[in-house]
Amino acid sequence: MQQNFFTKKSLGVFNIVWILFITSSLLFVLFPQIDLYISSLFYYAKEGFSTNGTWYEKLLYDSVKPVVAIAAALPILIWFYNLASKKNLLHVNAKVVLYALLVLAIGPGIIVNDIFKEHWGRARPAQTVEFGGKLEFTPAFVISDQGGYSFSCGHAAGAFFLLSLALLAKRKKAFWITLASAYGIAISYIRIAAGGHYLSDTVVSFFIVFIVSLMLHHFIFKDKTYETS
Repeated sequence: MQQNFFTKKSLGVFNIVWILFITSSLLFVLFPQIDLYISSLFYYAKEGFSTNGTWYEKLLYDSVKPVVAIAAALPILIWFYNLASKKNLLHVNAKVVLYALLVLAIGPGIIVNDIFKEHWGRARPAQTVEFGGKLEFTPAFVISDQGGYSFSCGHAAGAFFLLSLALLAKRKKAFWITLASAYGIAISYIRIAAGGHYLSDTVVSFFIVFIVSLMLHHFIFKDKTYETS
């Protein structure tokens, strides 16, 4: 089937994904009030952010590290099992392990946490004047001297790491992609509702991890398509 411009790939990533990433990024930079408006939906002058400190906010927040650790460890354990037993459980081999570890290291690790979060200085919503804090609001992608760690969202990046594993599914791929996406969206929502991040922080983290996943999937496995059967 002939591909159009949007379904063609650049560096292993569908052009439509690049377009959506660039377009959404420009919107957040040119219209920063989008971030302020979305965060304001969860903020009350007396109570603060609606979900901050609730049991379900803490549950979801605390779930990310163990979930990511288990998700990263499973391919390694299965690979060793396959080597020892000379089986092919879930088709996990050295390439799968390399892919999973590289996605985690480059996406959530280097780009989100080491580059953006450590050097951009964006104040979290709850720290800004608009939401009862003392620091200034700055748009996404704009380097700030506020000393904050809002841009971009590390927890969302970790949660969306599961998407990279969903791309490896041989059966029911659409189901696993949907499940991984739902978890990432839930984590993103709870971080926004708790005043820990802006919408743009989570959207950028999603695109970074997704694009890194698609690029590495393409170059490591040399796949031309991403079947959803």
